Amino acid sequence: MTTTGGILILTEMLPKLPPSEKKIASYIIEHPQESISLTANELGKRSSTSGAAVIRLCKSLNLQGFQDLKLRIAGDLQKPDDYVGYQDIQPNETASSIIKKMTDNTVQTIRETAELLNTEQLQKAVDVLRVSRRIHFIGVGASSIAAEDAQQKFLRIDKTAHAFKDMHMAATLVANASDKDVVVGISFSGETPEIAKILQLANENNAATISLTKYGKSTVVDHADINLFTSATSEPTFRSGATSSRIAQLQVVDILFMCVASLQYEETVRHLGATRDAVDFLTLNGKKG
Repeated sequence: MTTTGGILILTEMLPKLPPSEKKIASYIIEHPQESISLTANELGKRSSTSGAAVIRLCKSLNLQGFQDLKLRIAGDLQKPDDYVGYQDIQPNETASSIIKKMTDNTVQTIRETAELLNTEQLQKAVDVLRVSRRIHFIGVGASSIAAEDAQQKFLRIDKTAHAFKDMHMAATLVANASDKDVVVGISFSGETPEIAKILQLANENNAATISLTKYGKSTVVDHADINLFTSATSEPTFRSGATSSRIAQLQVVDILFMCVASLQYEETVRHLGATRDAVDFLTLNGKKG
């Protein structure tokens, strides 16, 4: 079980929570040290709500209960206080300053995504990917970059993998999916309608479905058997390149790939060697020609 990320989860979910749960979340964010020593009823009284509302909050956060939330917050309080927040670039900023800001933003995104990954859900995803007949990675816009990266990685270890930007082509292939296939829907917002519909179609054909979205409930999450989350902390103004979300998605793809590779280590080494030799063969022949 992950033992950090409680404050991060509360912060990211705060705008979506109903009024009573939002009161509790705000109280915990403002008084984390005090909150971990309280019972659900005591926290309800301190936040002018109720113990039942505290339990509902934990459910809304996709946590196993109040104890899970308290353990995560306690873990957060043990971490070094070196978080500087996401930093936006300014007009005519120096290259050295931009290097530092982008590096800090990327490191923070990676740390937060690691905190949000549920190891049980991750293991379920690894299990179905490992035994699948075919894997279909679906992403629109910037999320298609993560889908293509996943395809490239899994192809190299002899997995039949597809990545789609064209949703008509994706729907055509998923329409013929079976319970031996896996469909991975990638959407930062979790509200990309095409991704939700593709996952719905996959469910109708009994294919395993995995979502990769920002933390929280969403349409895409609701249509997936297994849910993996990335950090959703507000990005700077220059989000048109989807910088932080793209890094987070690629991080999760790498983790999935490495987990599968580790479970079939000898096979992976053999397949990676074969693909590397094939690329070298093409390159060498190209030079000779």
